Amino acid sequence: MKNLNWGHGLMIALGCFIIFILTLIFTFPTGNNADLVSDNYYEEELEYQKIIDAKHNAAKLKQLPTQKLTTNGIEITFPENIVVDGNKVNFVLFRTEDSNLDVKKEITLHHNYFIIPSKVISKGSYTLKLRWTENKKPYQVDYDIVWK
Repeated sequence: MKNLNWGHGLMIALGCFIIFILTLIFTFPTGNNADLVSDNYYEEELEYQKIIDAKHNAAKLKQLPTQKLTTNGIEITFPENIVVDGNKVNFVLFRTEDSNLDVKKEITLHHNYFIIPSKVISKGSYTLKLRWTENKKPYQVDYDIVWK
């Protein structure tokens, strides 16, 4: 049997490294859905201070809107002490994996209550962002939701 010298060892190590890299390339899935979290992230970054203020305002409230998962959808109930300007509430159901499944809408509250119908929600995890104003003061509350 022939003796191995340092050159042979170097070639074996290089060959093993190349095989390892090729294995990683072909076995791990490629990121087909490598979208940005937002298409207009720069503009949203400039407006982020307003979101911080709205969340800070909501943190000072004694009672927050509640969300409840039902077979009909996601029920949102505002406490009686929150008087929403114009009864208009914006909500975003934000899906991090696929922006095509996001749901954005402005709704009118009826008796401090509204429902997001189950037919517009796909299985998976969402972030529900509720935005409203009271006395021209912005508020925002975020909830993590897993729809099954």
